[in-house]
Amino acid sequence: MDISKLNTTAVNMVAPGKGILAADESSGTIKKRFDSINVESTENNRRDYREMLLTTNGIEDYISGVILYDETIKQEGSNGVPLVKLIQDKGIIPGIKVDKSGHLLAGTASEQVTEGLDGLRDRLQEYGELGARFTKWRAIYTIGDGIPSRYCSEANAHGLARFAALSQEAGLVPMVEPEILMDGTHDIGRCFEETESALREMYYQLGIHKVILEGTILKTNMILSGKSALNRADPEEVAEKTVACLKRVVPAAVPGVAFLSGGQSDSEATLNLDSINRIANTMDVPWQLSFSYGRGLQSSPLKAWMGDIDNKSKVQDAFLHRASVTAAARRGEYDASMDM
Repeated sequence: MDISKLNTTAVNMVAPGKGILAADESSGTIKKRFDSINVESTENNRRDYREMLLTTNGIEDYISGVILYDETIKQEGSNGVPLVKLIQDKGIIPGIKVDKSGHLLAGTASEQVTEGLDGLRDRLQEYGELGARFTKWRAIYTIGDGIPSRYCSEANAHGLARFAALSQEAGLVPMVEPEILMDGTHDIGRCFEETESALREMYYQLGIHKVILEGTILKTNMILSGKSALNRADPEEVAEKTVACLKRVVPAAVPGVAFLSGGQSDSEATLNLDSINRIANTMDVPWQLSFSYGRGLQSSPLKAWMGDIDNKSKVQDAFLHRASVTAAARRGEYDASMDM
């Protein structure tokens, strides 16, 4: 294991002023997004859409890495050039989602555990040969009456740690993603409590599995009120609670945190990221605070596309705009006038 190489990749993933595009939607998820614009989710349509995003001129100024899906990392563009090479030619780091999504955790009524460890060592070898330099594994936790349970927390933390250890063995930087879902009526305090608990358990398991933290990236949720909560917290409170939670449990050895947009609107995700970085800029926090957005970067380009290749320039303009304003928020320099 080349620890120096892992650390260099991780540091470059959270380079100042840049963030990561999450383009790793599963077949089911991308179908839902295409359904929203009445476009059939065929392999060619998925390729055409992602190719438009990845070939946008100037995104390398704002995007440091791209998380791909199994289908995408093996695809060639319309000109026969592998999509991975299109990314590499821009100096952007290719990554790959390797988990097999959440499944019902045995012995529970509704909690989920992420699967995908079977055969992972061989898949990591293949992805590395295809050009991936980092990997991602997502574990989800739902807030409800008596959940997430200790059982769910331990099961998912163990999976994240196994994944991370195998990734580093293969020379790939693991992006560990414990996500407390926004769904529910809970207040911001409950989100803080459950996020702290999930992160604490995960870092305990990463230690047991001898994962080198300098060669990892944390992708996680901001501390937010539930989507259906009354009197939802404003960006200033979100920022204060998020930074406080990270300071309590995330080791200084971790190069950076990439926040997910997870259910937030474009404007909400941007305003919250901006507030977090404005507060962090006044403190001596040890990590870069970046972003790894899917919907937060793609909803506008998707609406501009509408399945018509003739809209390519509109798609790319919309994507570049979202990337640029999100990068401004990542620096703590966003202003609402940028979106007018």
